Amino acid sequence: MTHLGYLLAGWGIALVVLGVYGCGVVRRGRRLAGTVPEGEDRWMTSRGENQGG
Repeated sequence: MTHLGYLLAGWGIALVVLGVYGCGVVRRGRRLAGTVPEGEDRWMTSRGENQGG
């Protein structure tokens, strides 16, 4: 394999691994988002805002 082959193989493997990991994180996040209780489902608000105080 030439130097270019090693370079492309290294970048290709790294990008594939990061892509698979990223997809796994997104899928897990979507699955876990369904388990959040109704009143606690907004991540941009503080606890006091959801409870009226």
